[in-house]
Amino acid sequence: MPLRWYGNGDSNDPLYLHFSRIVNLTIHAMAFSAINSGLWLVQQIRHSWTNLEWFTGIWLLLLISHLVFVIIRKPAPSEDSLQEE
Repeated sequence: MPLRWYGNGDSNDPLYLHFSRIVNLTIHAMAFSAINSGLWLVQQIRHSWTNLEWFTGIWLLLLISHLVFVIIRKPAPSEDSLQEE
């Protein structure tokens, strides 16, 4: 089920900011996958790049730290969301 946000986004709303961080993490992960898979494919086909392991490892470490940041910054459930259940 895709994320849905009804109405205008409020940059002061913690839930809206959390969804924004999730979308940014998703874009980061997609860029990591696309660029790294392309680089590894080019390396296998024609060009040997000796530092590709370091590049991928450092970027993966940044992606994992981004994930940890999103998890840590998750807002606590509010009273309104508990009453709706």
